[in-house]
Amino acid sequence: METIILLAFWSVPVVLGYVFGRAAESRHYRSIIAREKEQLKLPATSLKTPVRSGPVARSELVTGSVVISIDYFKKAASALRSLVGGPVKSYETLLDRAKREAVLRLKESCPGADEIVNLRLETLPLAGSQRNQVTGVEVLAYGTAIYYADAGQA
Repeated sequence: METIILLAFWSVPVVLGYVFGRAAESRHYRSIIAREKEQLKLPATSLKTPVRSGPVARSELVTGSVVISIDYFKKAASALRSLVGGPVKSYETLLDRAKREAVLRLKESCPGADEIVNLRLETLPLAGSQRNQVTGVEVLAYGTAIYYADAGQA
């Protein structure tokens, strides 16, 4: 009887974490995909020089950042993975969502820009109270927004 109670004590939060975590992750991915379709017209590249030629009216540093926390299921899955070793696949979607969201926020911060050059991403794991415990991730996207002088004529 005690074993069943102990098993329920550990499995119920993991199952709830999986169900609600997947739902939140799916909702976030749907939002990202819809917003990426809207931002297709604004190219972003890691090149240091503009892709298009022409007179530049102005340029500015633009940023976008996001902090995404890890859900209970991912935390439990990574704890199990740390026992056996290997890649932690549950964190891959966390990083993917964070990077894409940061780039979207960067693009949304510069309405009217013609392109973004020198795009860079910085990633920082957020540590918990225990050693080597990751509770979330912060991603900062930054680059240079280029506004061309003849953008209205194109």
